[in-house]
Amino acid sequence: MRTLRLEKTDMKYFTLMSLCLLIGFTSCTPEKTYQVGEIKTPMGDLLVWLYDDTPKHKAAFIELAESGYWDTYSFNRVIDDFVAQGGCPDVPEGFAYSVHLLEPEFDAGYKHIYGAFGAGRDGNPGKLSATCQFYIVQNKDGLARLDGDYMIYGHVIKGMDLIDAMVKVETDDSDEPLTEISVNVTMFEMTAGEIEATGFKIPEGSL
Repeated sequence: MRTLRLEKTDMKYFTLMSLCLLIGFTSCTPEKTYQVGEIKTPMGDLLVWLYDDTPKHKAAFIELAESGYWDTYSFNRVIDDFVAQGGCPDVPEGFAYSVHLLEPEFDAGYKHIYGAFGAGRDGNPGKLSATCQFYIVQNKDGLARLDGDYMIYGHVIKGMDLIDAMVKVETDDSDEPLTEISVNVTMFEMTAGEIEATGFKIPEGSL
């Protein structure tokens, strides 16, 4: 009669399964994770929650982040009590020829509160977003006058202390930092527990 021989990997599997039987299979189910944006700068790092009910803007951000699009850009406009802006800089001709324009998703109803994360735009009548440019609201009282005109599709869940410091750096006449604040934007996986530990409450529709 042949003797069944178990390899080390098999033994690990059976050990894990035995533990699962003892403590319940649900405890062995991997915890759900969520994608958040991670923006690394020389001053520190930011984590950004992207809202599910602004799906086009969320998808555009993920696509640009995963392609490394923003890695040659920086925070190019920082204004105390206003915003910190990064990505594509403002230019006189606006974004008319950009391939990164999207129709706004204002129905989601997100406001320009402290820490809100939005997409830039020029003065186009359709209020199309330029997803190649992003900004973060730094005004502690919010910027209600921008609601319904500029698209908010995320929120900074970690790193607003960095933004508060960033808007106070020395700038030129166009509000661009004299010392470049480069960005490296990627996507980052976090569990619900890790996200809630930042103080951010995950929207019910995303649980």
